[in-house]
Amino acid sequence: MGPIGVPELLIILVVALLVLGPKRLPEVGKSLGRGLREFKDGVSAADPFAEDEPQRRVAETASAPPPRPAGESAPASSADERS
Repeated sequence: MGPIGVPELLIILVVALLVLGPKRLPEVGKSLGRGLREFKDGVSAADPFAEDEPQRRVAETASAPPPRPAGESAPASSADERS
């Protein structure tokens, strides 16, 4: 089964119009939209740092020095290189 195309969407809307009627269809659409919005807000509230997580990771990696491979000593200063 592939994604829902325009013809399938039109058939679904016509069936919904016949079943619910023209007066109840907007009400059902509004309540469905509210329910989806509340669900989205509830899911995003479960992880309060979800929106700023990439920014926090960038700030942490920018302030930390890059890791050195195991067994490598600290880099020599410019004064040690001249002598």
